[in-house]
Amino acid sequence: MNIMEMMKKAQNLQSEMQSMKDDLDRQSFSAESGAGLVKVTLMGDGKVTRVEIDPSLLLKSNREVLQDLVVAAVNNAQTARRVYHAEKMQDMTVGLPIPPGMMGYFE
Repeated sequence: MNIMEMMKKAQNLQSEMQSMKDDLDRQSFSAESGAGLVKVTLMGDGKVTRVEIDPSLLLKSNREVLQDLVVAAVNNAQTARRVYHAEKMQDMTVGLPIPPGMMGYFE
C-alpha cells in the first residue's frame, strides 16, 4: 500500500469516526438497578436525562439504599454506552492494521 492510499484511508477513517461519534451522541442508554427500583437514562455524550425511582425507596430509612441504587443504575447505563461504542469501533476498524492496545486512542 502506498502512502497516498494510506492517507486516503486515514481521512476516510477520520470521517467515519466523526459520523460514529455523532451517532453515539444521539443514542440513549437505559439501565436499572435494584431489580428495577431505580432506572436511569443517559445520552451518548454521558448526560443523564432521566431518573425514575420507585416510591417505596423514598422512605427516609431507605436513603442510603436509594443513593447506592442510583449510582449503580448510572454506572450500568455508562457501561451500556461504552459497550455500544466499542462494538461500533470494532465494526469500523475491521481489517485495518491497528497495533494491539491502540484502539483506546480512537475512543
